[in-house]
Amino acid sequence: MMERKHRQKCRDRRCADDSGQAGGIEVLPFGILTFVIAMLVIANAWGAVDANLAASSAARNAVRAFVEAPDPESAQDRALTAANDAFVGHGRNPQNSSVSIAYTGGRSWSRCARVKVTVHHRLPALRVPVIGGFGHGFDVVATETEVIDPYRSGIAGSVSC
Repeated sequence: MMERKHRQKCRDRRCADDSGQAGGIEVLPFGILTFVIAMLVIANAWGAVDANLAASSAARNAVRAFVEAPDPESAQDRALTAANDAFVGHGRNPQNSSVSIAYTGGRSWSRCARVKVTVHHRLPALRVPVIGGFGHGFDVVATETEVIDPYRSGIAGSVSC
């Protein structure tokens, strides 16, 4: 009987006050806000990794198209088209990128000439899914080099490398 009264007394005391309560309903919006911010940070971090992959692919495709072109006039157009196609294939907007092509070693378009393609792709400071990006965060840069094949046909001159 005594034990029963003790249990009843403890039960009544717990129901009477808020001692021991850690948090209530007011904590839920803070938790949801923290979750949303964490997901935005993770999505933007993955966006930077994805943009780096897209820029690397665009630079690689552009330099390959450039060195395999039949003449220097069409080489530039083929390289730009290949870079834009790579960005579109990765789901990126090619208008947010720029491609620069340069020869290294002082040679122009000829056998053994080393070609360097650099791709810059702008990333927004904050990208929200469905809505889009805001601000200019930073540029992702990728560079690839390749040599024009010294033994291919269709190029005037002899092998000098």
